[in-house]
Amino acid sequence: MKKLFLLGAILLILTGCSSIESSSIDTIINSGLNSRVDTTNENRMGYRYYLPRGLAVKSSKDFNEIISDQKYLYYLYVDIVSFNSKVGFTYHANQNAYYSSSLTYQGKTGYIEINNYESNQYLIEIMYNYAKIEVVAYESDINNVVAYAISILSSITYNNNVIENYLGDDVFLSSEEAYDIFEIVGSDNYLEFTEETEETDEIIDPDYIN
Repeated sequence: MKKLFLLGAILLILTGCSSIESSSIDTIINSGLNSRVDTTNENRMGYRYYLPRGLAVKSSKDFNEIISDQKYLYYLYVDIVSFNSKVGFTYHANQNAYYSSSLTYQGKTGYIEINNYESNQYLIEIMYNYAKIEVVAYESDINNVVAYAISILSSITYNNNVIENYLGDDVFLSSEEAYDIFEIVGSDNYLEFTEETEETDEIIDPDYIN
């Protein structure tokens, strides 16, 4: 019953039944991190996560995914190497950003940084729970995008046994497509990187079972 109540609460937020547009980004983040949705509907090799209603997986390759809604593309990167090694991370707020803050909840850390991109659009970068989402969105949609991204990142659950076996084969460690989730991409490098990602991503079965 408690799980259903929490899931229902976050669904209300994400489907616009609350005043998400008028809420502060701080409120949206805190609500997302505290929602504790412990159900998942997308399974991958070594991890799984909850994909909110209104989003769909466009493509997936290795540990990179492109998720879409009716307006935007969400670039998701999952870093199983850092998770397996329990890499620490420290973030210093960017005073020049539109919005910048570290994220900490129950031992999980990360950051959110929003910077002006171009033509009244903003690059939203959120790293949390050893995964990262990047989206370019108009200012009027920032709150909705942040809510979606936080919901996905906070729901990611890792499978230690699968990850250890996979890394034992040195498959991911030798990959040239490994992505540094701790790096602040910024507007200068974002477009080039996402274009390369879209060209190389291949659609795979989103219901892959570990």
